[in-house]
Amino acid sequence: MGRFAVTIRLVLLALLAIGWPASGMAEGRRVQIITSFPPSFFEPFRSAFRKKHPDIAVEVVQRKTTAAVIDIRAQKRPEADLFWASAPDAFELLKRANLLAPVQPRKTGAPETIAGYPVNDPGGRYLGFAVSGYGLVYNPTYLAARGLPVPRNWADLAAPVYAGHIGLTSPARSGTTHLMVEALLQSLGWERGWALWSAIGGNLATITARSFGVNAGVARGRFGIGISIDFLTEANATEGEGNRFVLPGETLFAPASIARLATSPNPKEAELFIDFVLSPEGQAMLREPRIGRLAVSPSAYGPGETPPHLSEAEGILNRTGFDAGLSAGRYELVNLIFDEWITFRRTEHARLWRSLQAMEAALLTRPDEQTAKLLTQARAALTQPPVSAAELEKTDRFRNLVRVPRGLPVPEEQARIEADIRNAIAARASEAGDSLQQAAERLATLGWREDNLTGARP
Repeated sequence: MGRFAVTIRLVLLALLAIGWPASGMAEGRRVQIITSFPPSFFEPFRSAFRKKHPDIAVEVVQRKTTAAVIDIRAQKRPEADLFWASAPDAFELLKRANLLAPVQPRKTGAPETIAGYPVNDPGGRYLGFAVSGYGLVYNPTYLAARGLPVPRNWADLAAPVYAGHIGLTSPARSGTTHLMVEALLQSLGWERGWALWSAIGGNLATITARSFGVNAGVARGRFGIGISIDFLTEANATEGEGNRFVLPGETLFAPASIARLATSPNPKEAELFIDFVLSPEGQAMLREPRIGRLAVSPSAYGPGETPPHLSEAEGILNRTGFDAGLSAGRYELVNLIFDEWITFRRTEHARLWRSLQAMEAALLTRPDEQTAKLLTQARAALTQPPVSAAELEKTDRFRNLVRVPRGLPVPEEQARIEADIRNAIAARASEAGDSLQQAAERLATLGWREDNLTGARP
């Protein structure tokens, strides 16, 4: 053997001796987590877990909930072990696709249900570790400067006074928004729920790209009110110190959950991380100011402290319960309707609603039966969903809807469904516009000048 070859062999042996991984050698223990939570949330858990298990590396992939679900379903994350997020219907989607492994509940002392929602999946595929309160974030300075009251209920957001002052994210981009949309559809019923969302959509100032953009927009005064989740207000505290969060009268509480993926390459390490999150130490960490979440374990709270989600307060899901399976079965349909009806037509949608609101206000001071009939027709057209409750019973028709990235072909049957929805929305918008135009002309013949009907003509 030449002197050069001997030197190379000695270098290789030295590298192996200090732990350099040669081909075929076993790598160190690890666990990879896909989460929608911000670093301010997951970094303390990663650090604390590493102190208990220094031989296990913790990798975190941060993705929006909707994007994470798409990636997992498309098997783009083969190295991932855990899914950690707030939206329970996202977990249900993955469970229905057989992408979650069975998981045993840990003893946390948590009740079986919180505000009408099961803490753990009854099917044993995901576990609740914290509770999220869904509500309204607002900027007190913004509202005071414009003489606007603080909204207290979801229906308040449809009031004409809030036109142009509300921001939210599309449910197709945010698991938080999707759950809120679905919760109201289930609580109020399909058609009444969509009627409310249509009216709220008419008051929107903007639709942000991400959930974090809602809190940031409120903080910067781009708009005064946003639909959000409690912990996002805490996460953006440094940027929006003036923001306030309010739980509406009919509060929506839902568990944030953790699950092991069926394809997890490191199941033992993944189970250890779940153990830690649901341990007394992990539950106590949730209550620290730097994280500021509601733990599911009553032991995480101090003496005399009554967590709002464990009190006797009425929740939006107490009366009806939230059917995560129902939500999962129409997940993409709800996203499709919201985007086609509200997101993509936001400017025209707002214009029609403001015309209706202006003329309804005018009619209060000078009643007219014919005008009232026209405005009733316009409101009916603006609030009727493009898929009726009767059509919704044909579950097979909507079961195979999928999210298709831009630029890729849409499956033929889905393309027909999307076209039907767009055509129904366009037809009803046209019907509303015609009724509003006739109402404006009628009011003009009754002596109303154009400046009395500011913003009324569609």
